[in-house]
Amino acid sequence: MTPEGKALLNIVILGFGFMFMFTAFQTCGNIEQTVIKSLNNFTASGYTSMSIIYGVFSASNLVAPSVVAVVGPQLSMFFGGLLYSAYIGMFIQPRVWSFYTASVLVGFGAAVLWTAQGNVLAINSTGTTIGRNSGIFWALLQFSLFFGNLYIYLAWHGHDHISEKDRQTVFISLTVISLIGCFLFFLIRKPDTSEPIPSETAEGLQAESTESISGSGTPRRSLCTQALDAFVKACKLSVTKEMLLLGLPIAYTGLELTFYSGVYGTCIGAMTRFGHDAKGLIGISGILIGVGEILGGGLFGILNRCSHLGRNPVVLLGLLIHYLAYYLIFLNIAPDAPQAPEEGTDLQAYITPNVGVALFCSFLLGLGDSCFNTQLLSIVGFLFKEDSAPAFAVFKFIQSIMAAVAFSYSNVLQLPWQLLLLVVTGFLGTMSFFVAEWKVEARRRDSAYDSI
Repeated sequence: MTPEGKALLNIVILGFGFMFMFTAFQTCGNIEQTVIKSLNNFTASGYTSMSIIYGVFSASNLVAPSVVAVVGPQLSMFFGGLLYSAYIGMFIQPRVWSFYTASVLVGFGAAVLWTAQGNVLAINSTGTTIGRNSGIFWALLQFSLFFGNLYIYLAWHGHDHISEKDRQTVFISLTVISLIGCFLFFLIRKPDTSEPIPSETAEGLQAESTESISGSGTPRRSLCTQALDAFVKACKLSVTKEMLLLGLPIAYTGLELTFYSGVYGTCIGAMTRFGHDAKGLIGISGILIGVGEILGGGLFGILNRCSHLGRNPVVLLGLLIHYLAYYLIFLNIAPDAPQAPEEGTDLQAYITPNVGVALFCSFLLGLGDSCFNTQLLSIVGFLFKEDSAPAFAVFKFIQSIMAAVAFSYSNVLQLPWQLLLLVVTGFLGTMSFFVAEWKVEARRRDSAYDSI
């Protein structure tokens, strides 16, 4: 096999490993609050758990590069994946103490896992193949939204109550699926290619760390020095005008990530007026969110290459799509649905609850999310081309912190108030993005003028 062929195979294996792992974990996150409501004498909250996960994940980004540099990317992904599997397996016989302990551990494991993923992607790519390899990985990862949620629909179709047997069957299956993904990482082999990817496109470790990880050399600086330098650079970037402007739209993606990945599925499952299939509809909702994400990612990737209008129209479209979704959800879903007990809520909002409208909103949530994320990744990569690793670390830090905050208030705020926060933050974030994009266009015009 040619060196390029081996590197491509590594990317495909990486994508399948993450697809299996996140088929299990994203499905778990989508249904866990519904499952917890079915447990007797279980006082923990799925929203609180996800808040802990994202909070620890955000903080752990500061130390994850050093962990990966010492252990290596392959073992880092494996052990990080084991923590994901432990969190999922905890639901087989849940206890409050093990639930929250696993939440802390999986937050740390997530930071290590994603740092190692970025390094594996980098060392298996060149400057000409990084775009293709990123696209392959993203597509395989997004398919995780299909399979797990389809399984939930088939397993819970027609169930009014989640019995112990139902819960154990589902979570044993999800744990096995997650473990398969962990062990797939051992199939990844050290690439033969010696052509390096430019350091500014690698969202993992610095070049010195890569040499040490791949076993081809010794880092020229100590790991502590590298970690400190990365931390200082990230702190400096976080207070630049450009990052402060982008902070608001990034914060919005954290809030709406929480809503579509954890809150909305719980709301659908709590609607007794959707009939006996309400619990199973959680899975269909997750599938349609994935359809919106994949469609939007592909469509707006093409538009970016073909359009000279810039990023603002796509972000504005994303805001309008989300506003339509929020308005329909406000009309269709009962206000107490996020905190409803296991037996659900008999209340209705302003129209007779409609399953078709609820599932259409799931698609809109995924489509709108892809508008914001594709354009944010694009503008951050352009503005901070020379320092993309710390820039994307700041990106994930802001997004994770806001996701943690959103999961915290989801315990107490009824649905209309959550939607109002999303509407206000989305508007402010979009306006802030427009200003940042206008600065980018001004910079391009100045560069074109200077080159004349």
